[in-house]
Amino acid sequence: MTKCLVTGGAGFIGSHIIENLLNLGHEVVCLDNFDAYYSPQLKGKNIEPFMKNAHFKLVEGDIRDKALLNQTLDGVEYVFHEAAQAGVRISVEAPMKPHEINATGTLNLLESVLDSDVRKVINASSSSVYGRVEYLPFDEDHPNQPVSPYGVSKLLAEHYCRVFEELYGLKSVSLRYFTVYGPRMRPDLAINIFTKAALKNEPITIFGDGEKTRDFTYVDDIVRANLICMEKGSGVYNIGAGNSISINDLARKIIEINESKSEIVYSDSVKGDAEHTLASSEKALKELAWNPEITVEEGLERYAKWMSNFQS
Repeated sequence: MTKCLVTGGAGFIGSHIIENLLNLGHEVVCLDNFDAYYSPQLKGKNIEPFMKNAHFKLVEGDIRDKALLNQTLDGVEYVFHEAAQAGVRISVEAPMKPHEINATGTLNLLESVLDSDVRKVINASSSSVYGRVEYLPFDEDHPNQPVSPYGVSKLLAEHYCRVFEELYGLKSVSLRYFTVYGPRMRPDLAINIFTKAALKNEPITIFGDGEKTRDFTYVDDIVRANLICMEKGSGVYNIGAGNSISINDLARKIIEINESKSEIVYSDSVKGDAEHTLASSEKALKELAWNPEITVEEGLERYAKWMSNFQS
């Protein structure tokens, strides 16, 4: 049995990683500070099914607490680093917090890991590190010009992982997620907001003209990449579905899937949002044998079904 630490484990992606690790028979420690960025109660529900599992342990605390990290890392072989201050828009309004958690917090974690028996750190990065588009799809060699403090903080975390491998031999991999969605997703994300509105036949609000495009990636594909990286991979990898869709088309698909009468309305554009994202995952296919399996149509249908059951 392998012991794993999942930082931010009560969150959206972290809780899915924990679920899969437990199903595979691993021992899992979840470290989460239940930050009020979004409902701590929702995070509690995310991990509630694991609480009676003898192989699961919850530690409430912060990755910036080195003494706590040193205790928590005892016996851990793999770290899935999901803890972060998420949100491009909030980073524009308050840039210090994402820096403290995503950059300084990651550095703190890596320093603690050096004094442990951890074999590898699997770091959650983001397509936000690319920012300004020079060409599409993004490959891992595309220039990094983040357009938000969040993107900068995630790029810093990647560099810390790289430098700790080069200087100290700490094995790591950084996975650049492309707009992850699925059950238990953060309530402030577009697919959740749009689906909730569609189920109630309420207007769907789009910021800007709706022609920005995103590469939406289903959470099951994200989790599979993380698990593969326990055995394979080094450096950075794009983990994205490889298909872009405009926000307008996304809203229309959600209305159609949910047989909704919602209308689309428009509001002012938001600073810090990337214009377009689209992943080339050729490197992940070549080195990890990972390929996305869930199309956006199938993913949206799965999410609509889950949301209907969740609200009923």
